[in-house]
Amino acid sequence: MNKSELINAIVEDTGVSKADADRVLISAIGSISDALKSGQSVTIVGFGTFLVRSRAARTGRNPRTGETINIEASKVPAFKPGKTLRQSVS
Repeated sequence: MNKSELINAIVEDTGVSKADADRVLISAIGSISDALKSGQSVTIVGFGTFLVRSRAARTGRNPRTGETINIEASKVPAFKPGKTLRQSVS
């Protein structure tokens, strides 16, 4: 499912206009992104938690040359599914 298909599903489920559904989806994604940027996690009960995980510095290998390279520590967004979502998928 892509963004436009998700917007269409929201329109069918709620009866709101496509423009309103698009604005709500963009706002929700923006709010989640802003919270993650500030180091907060976002929990949606029954769905899951969006959070930021820290990756430690490590060594890697350039696949083209085989040369060893150092990969810096970084922060990456992550999603931890909630119990309800896990059960609905399995």
